[in-house]
Amino acid sequence: MARAKPAPVRDVLIVGGGIAAHTAALYTARAKMRPLILAGTGMDQLSSTTLVENYPGFPEGIQGPELIQKCKEQAERFGAEYVGEDAESLQGKKGAYEVAAGGTAYRARTVILATGAKARTLGIPGEKEFWGKGVSTCAPCDAPFFKGKVVVVAGGGDSAMEESLTLTKFATKVIIVHRRDAFKASKIMQDRVLGMKDKIEVVWSAQVLEVLGDKFVQGVRVRDASGKERAIPCGGFFLAIGHDPNTRWLAGSGVQLDPQGYIQVQGVTTSLPGVFAAGDAMDPHYRQAVISAGAGCMAALEAERHIERAKAEGSY
Repeated sequence: MARAKPAPVRDVLIVGGGIAAHTAALYTARAKMRPLILAGTGMDQLSSTTLVENYPGFPEGIQGPELIQKCKEQAERFGAEYVGEDAESLQGKKGAYEVAAGGTAYRARTVILATGAKARTLGIPGEKEFWGKGVSTCAPCDAPFFKGKVVVVAGGGDSAMEESLTLTKFATKVIIVHRRDAFKASKIMQDRVLGMKDKIEVVWSAQVLEVLGDKFVQGVRVRDASGKERAIPCGGFFLAIGHDPNTRWLAGSGVQLDPQGYIQVQGVTTSLPGVFAAGDAMDPHYRQAVISAGAGCMAALEAERHIERAKAEGSY
């Protein structure tokens, strides 16, 4: 493989294409840090979302792709530069960091990691077709859309319990389909769910085979342990089987990850000096756009302070 050609050293390099990355880009651009953003070639989670009603400043809601595009344009207005390449590696090189992407070695004194996370899916028929039309991975985001409806949740961990409890505030009934005969969630979460027999039903030892519908979700097809299949009518289907942070490319970089692959941070500071993280790649708990944006702001401010301290000490 040809060696990546080096690029000029910048003050900050931001890796990611979601709202955390765009917020960090906006703040560092306004601080005259000449940010370069490796936005990647894939789609961030907000861009695959339809109506966003819980982001401040949009009383009528806003489409996810439109929100992301506006954030990007705002950062570009102040000089942020975007490159549509996927980061491949990160390593320290002669007083700076080097990120290889698309045949170029991008170099910067500070790096902000905002690569996000991807919700796990089942890969079943109808899942993609009805994404945003009744199929979701975020109850705190979408639960109000299912007021007065029956919804099905796939999963058995703490996330599935949390999603189900959130949905009970709006749905008339929540049906949890779990492939085992016992939940793997913490006992306190299990007790809360199993104690709501009037709102939550559990289908044990079963798996969802297909999402059914016309223009929107109308049901799911499931198979139980005996091999018997049946359709469960519902107006929504929530996947609560976990997320995978987009951090595999950081292997060997020195950035410490937890056992699930999330970037370990103190605030937004990683294990490497001058390398910061924001958004879902470091947040396995909340996964909300407004929190990712806030972390992007924090990372940008910390990167600016790092540069200022280094200059004061004569390091740059």
